[in-house]
Amino acid sequence: MKKLSDNWIAEGWIDFEYKKYLLLAYLKEVERHFGNVKLYPPLADLINHYRKLEELEQNKDGLRNSFPQRVVGIDFRNAKLQREHVTGEGEVMKALDEIIAFSLPKIKGQIEQGKGIYDYIEENLEVEPVGLSPLYQREGYVFITLEKSADVFIYGYQMKLFENSFEKYRGIAFSFLKKETKTLAHTYEQIKLDLVRSNQQLPNSATWRVQSSNVVPLEESLLPVSKRMLLRMIA
Repeated sequence: MKKLSDNWIAEGWIDFEYKKYLLLAYLKEVERHFGNVKLYPPLADLINHYRKLEELEQNKDGLRNSFPQRVVGIDFRNAKLQREHVTGEGEVMKALDEIIAFSLPKIKGQIEQGKGIYDYIEENLEVEPVGLSPLYQREGYVFITLEKSADVFIYGYQMKLFENSFEKYRGIAFSFLKKETKTLAHTYEQIKLDLVRSNQQLPNSATWRVQSSNVVPLEESLLPVSKRMLLRMIA
C-alpha cells in the first residue's frame, strides 16, 4: 500500500489544507486495506504516526525556540538580549497546531478500527500443540490452518531477544517452509514426524497448530496475529 512518509508534516509546505489532503488520502488507503481485513502494515504504520504526532505535540515549545532569531534590543534590567524570530514563526506554528489537532483524532479512530479487526481475528483463532510438547520451546514448527480447508501452511519459528537503549523484549520470527495437504492418512502428527526426520537438529521439535475459523488474508493478518498469540503461549 502507499505509505505516509514518517516525516510527512515537515516535508513540503507546512500548510493545514495541504497536510489535511495528504492525511485523508492516506487514511482512505488504510480504510481500503481494513475493508479487506488486511491489518499489516497499515496498523503498525498508524501507531507509529500517532506516537510521532504525540511527541511533536509535547515538544512544540522546543520546536518554537529552534526558529532563527535576531537581536532587536537589550534588556539592561535583566542583562539579556531581546530577540525576535526572523521567519513567519507565528503562521507556521498556527498551521502546525491545526495539523496536529486534526490528525490525532483521525489517526486514533483508524487505530481503534484496526484493533477491532485484530481482536475479531484473535478471538477466532485456536492454538494447540501437535503431539507431545517438549521443554525446549525456543524454536520449532507452526502449522497454519483454516477451518474447512485441508491446506497446511508450515513455518519454522524461532524466539528472539531484542534489545534497545531502554529495555529487552522477546520477539518471534516465522520462516515459510512448505505447504502440505492434510488427509486421513497424512495427519498433523504424520506431517510433524516427517519434519523431524528431515531435520535431525530438532529431533523432538516443538510443533504448534494455529487454526482460524474465518478466512482472512494470510500474510497481512493471519500470520501477524498468530505470531503474537504463539509468543504469549510460549513465553
